Amino acid sequence: MTRILSRALVLASVLCCGVAHGQLATSLRLSKTQYLAGEPVIATVSITNHSGRDVEFQGFMERPWLDFALSNSRNEPVAPTGRGIFGKMKIGAGQSLNRQVNLSAMFQLNDPGNFSVSGTVRMPGVDGATTVTNRVLFSLSPGRPYWTQKVGTSRLGKVREFRVLNFSGDQKSQLYVQVTDDRTGLPISTFSLGEALMVRKPSVTVDNGQRLHVLFLATPTSWLHCIVDTDGRLVRRDIHQRGPQGDPFLVTSPKGEVTVGNSIPYDPKAEAERRAKIRKLSDRPAITY
Repeated sequence: MTRILSRALVLASVLCCGVAHGQLATSLRLSKTQYLAGEPVIATVSITNHSGRDVEFQGFMERPWLDFALSNSRNEPVAPTGRGIFGKMKIGAGQSLNRQVNLSAMFQLNDPGNFSVSGTVRMPGVDGATTVTNRVLFSLSPGRPYWTQKVGTSRLGKVREFRVLNFSGDQKSQLYVQVTDDRTGLPISTFSLGEALMVRKPSVTVDNGQRLHVLFLATPTSWLHCIVDTDGRLVRRDIHQRGPQGDPFLVTSPKGEVTVGNSIPYDPKAEAERRAKIRKLSDRPAITY
């Protein structure tokens, strides 16, 4: 009798746990599966509320309602840089919501390698049940260095290194800019400038304001001119088309100012107006009888 009662209690406990875990449906996806080491790894957690009531998530630093487990190819946990603070999120009964998280801001993800990540969502309450998402695999690549240059900054003693990298994570060649702290060697910012057609070599230089200039072929008929400052911010991004005497190129004046020579600046608004006029001319006139 005691044995039967014990089994009944265990079964009841399992059923209760199953209900608690079944109150939420969760999933995890990444913006892509291959990243350049140092760039943001963006994860999106989707949560559907099946509890039959509104649920308000509100965690604290020592007990967050959302957490992640990230490990390398040897199944070793990756060192966190700090816990994420996700604030409040209320989900109505039967509704679904997404929360986007930058994993690079929570973990040490500066070195190349293969990784896996899953998320854990905790129901409100002191004894809130947890629901674990699916596990997602991704990799970090070092990319191929195309150009590097160290520069000083207006801040006393600060030195930055500009790096232009070629990365083909999704089979399309992209140019990346990475700005690193020369003292620590750690990236301050890493981001893509866009797809690049490497049939033409990109032009790279630094102006008198210690800003990086990159000019590269983005499509068969257009070139991108990007300017990046020493804080790793994209200051400007302009489109140019081929001039009458060949490809566009970067020109540095005696004062150190950088401009684009032999190009026709692309104006999206003017191009849209031009195409609208062409469509109007091609419209068939109304037929009258």
